[in-house]
Amino acid sequence: MVLEIKDLKVKSGEKEILKGMNLKINSGETHALLGPNASGKSTLVQVLAGNPRYEIAGGSILFNGLDITKLPTEERINLGLAIAWQNPPTIKGVKLSKLLDKISKKKIEPEELGANPGVLDRSVNLNFSGGEKKISELLQVISLNPKLVIFDEIDSGLDINKLEKVSKIIKKELIDKNVSVLVITHSGEILNFLKPEIINVLVDGKIICEENNYKRVLKTIKKYGYEKCRECELHADGP
Repeated sequence: MVLEIKDLKVKSGEKEILKGMNLKINSGETHALLGPNASGKSTLVQVLAGNPRYEIAGGSILFNGLDITKLPTEERINLGLAIAWQNPPTIKGVKLSKLLDKISKKKIEPEELGANPGVLDRSVNLNFSGGEKKISELLQVISLNPKLVIFDEIDSGLDINKLEKVSKIIKKELIDKNVSVLVITHSGEILNFLKPEIINVLVDGKIICEENNYKRVLKTIKKYGYEKCRECELHADGP
């Protein structure tokens, strides 16, 4: 099992955000995580990244059987945990090529992702378009040769053509190579391309649904909203 989150409770100040969350991802599996605004999705990503601003009030995070709950970010990356951020930082004065040289465990060229190689000679994310930022994040996580990649709403702001392009890259470079993937999404549109084995629904800091039929879950949420998941009536309409 590549990732196991057990009874995770997380606070920011006095506010409890994750309230006993549980999640298991096996090696090579593709999972999706959906949830409404303020459900705890962004907090989960920050906690998995090792952001010290969030207080872990209980529970644990295991990565390949190792307890990483208190490990710093760099050690998590070295173990094979990678995150592609929805809003990655701009690093003025640092070329993308230099960053990739520093972090790379696996050589990957922009052309392999259908991108302009000129992106390597520009400061990381400085004046990048939305699509270029996605390519930059993909180059970085793929070059880390990870065991698990977490995508933080990578589908945000993409039209259907770019969404399909990004999905093909994720599938070819990660999923087809048996890398575990967790796709965190609000709209769920990307799931029609990635076809995850498991879909999880996060509401009010807890996973309230874990299903192997992502189409049924998406259909239910779009038709009835997340309250239907809370009521455990996902099967009401049948397959």
